[in-house]
Amino acid sequence: MPVALDMNPFVAVEPLAPAAAATMRRRAMFECCKWDPQIGDHAVLAPFALLLRDGEWERLAVLAAALARETLAAERELAQRPELHDRLSFARPLRKALARAATHGAPPGCARLMRFDFHATNDGWRISEVNSDVPGGMNEASGLAALFAEAHPDAESVGDVASAYARALADGSGASGGGAPIALVHATAYSDDRQVMEYLAKRLAALGVATCFASPAQLVWIDGRAELLDGARRPRPLARVVRFFPGEWLPELPSRCGWPAFFGGAATLQSNPATALLTQDKRFPLCWDALATPLPTWRALLPETRDPRDVAWRGSPEWVVKPALGRVGEGVAIPGLIDATTQRQLERAVRRAPQEFVVQRRFAATPLRIDATDRYPCVGVYTIDEQVVGAYGRVAARPWIDLHAADAPVLKPRLRIGARAVAGGA
Repeated sequence: MPVALDMNPFVAVEPLAPAAAATMRRRAMFECCKWDPQIGDHAVLAPFALLLRDGEWERLAVLAAALARETLAAERELAQRPELHDRLSFARPLRKALARAATHGAPPGCARLMRFDFHATNDGWRISEVNSDVPGGMNEASGLAALFAEAHPDAESVGDVASAYARALADGSGASGGGAPIALVHATAYSDDRQVMEYLAKRLAALGVATCFASPAQLVWIDGRAELLDGARRPRPLARVVRFFPGEWLPELPSRCGWPAFFGGAATLQSNPATALLTQDKRFPLCWDALATPLPTWRALLPETRDPRDVAWRGSPEWVVKPALGRVGEGVAIPGLIDATTQRQLERAVRRAPQEFVVQRRFAATPLRIDATDRYPCVGVYTIDEQVVGAYGRVAARPWIDLHAADAPVLKPRLRIGARAVAGGA
């Protein structure tokens, strides 16, 4: 269980000098498929690493492994209990699809990837959410961390997420030696999604594993097995399916492609099966008391989460409003950090559809002072099945991790070091 932190869990580091930071940015683009290093005029690659104090990574890893065990157990139970799904935020097509797991059997999963987002507070580590459906940041977690480790001889990456994921996907897939490829399914119109799949494809290729890129609309499910329609006369069989396409978007696909197979009744191994939406939904805590699955780590680390109809949250600085299926901080309302117009718009949205939101008890994030400026870090810890494999860092100028937050690699000490480290090239 978490304990109070005696000191900031991060060691402050000096940012890279401008020339070294520019070199790092170019290398990230060409070596790590980081094609979106800025949003508009705003850079989203931090010129510094997040360096954890000695022993903090081990503490985070224990917590994340426990969360992974509990999440997978709760998800298995929820998949068999569709009577609880009305507590979540899903519209009728998704509820109907999710019920397939109980009637047709849960989709067979492999290499189940999740990311738990941790924040440091004076009361210890807390989590804001789990990205259990299609967690991003893999290329930054792996490639960017390796690049920055070169500039910090006394530190090292906390793990290579992409390589661990590639090995787990390749294990027994039959996708090498001329076998059927692994399909990397994503929203093909978005370059920020494609960059993640390109990076993963390189790691799989290094293992001799064949891959193909595809939209989910190009898949057909024949007798429960996924095949690819790619212009050939006959659909191509697939060894496995990696889905980097949000599960809540699947009902928008043409019915001919048989998208409900992502939720149940399929034979092809999937990473991740779409039943991951059951724990991706931020209303998941509203089901806890009805579950037989114990969730002690979740209960200790996640702030109190309620239905907005049950809490007097309007005008209160104690509550944060979140859309149940929001991503990258979209639609989040943190008191004091949004303007009055946005606050009113959000309140109207919650009044119209309260079942699509949650309110969460606000916690006070501990800032990290770097270069005379307070920054607010978030460490996204990845697990595959129940094994911790690495982390993805983001850092913001305010206690709100959204699309403007900068990517920062997470490092740990190679040896016990002092309170301050200076980046190479500074």
